[in-house]
Amino acid sequence: MASAKDPVCGMTVDTDRTPASAEYEGKTYYFCTPGCRAAFLADPNKYAS
Repeated sequence: MASAKDPVCGMTVDTDRTPASAEYEGKTYYFCTPGCRAAFLADPNKYAS
């Protein structure tokens, strides 16, 4: 299982099974829910590392 940290809530998510992801500045971010994805897309500079 490949995992990543949801940049919005900090939850660890399975990158193969996550319901939401987004590309930003050439990097893929993974989210635990579409709600976290929406929060990220509303202000990506706040959450992008």
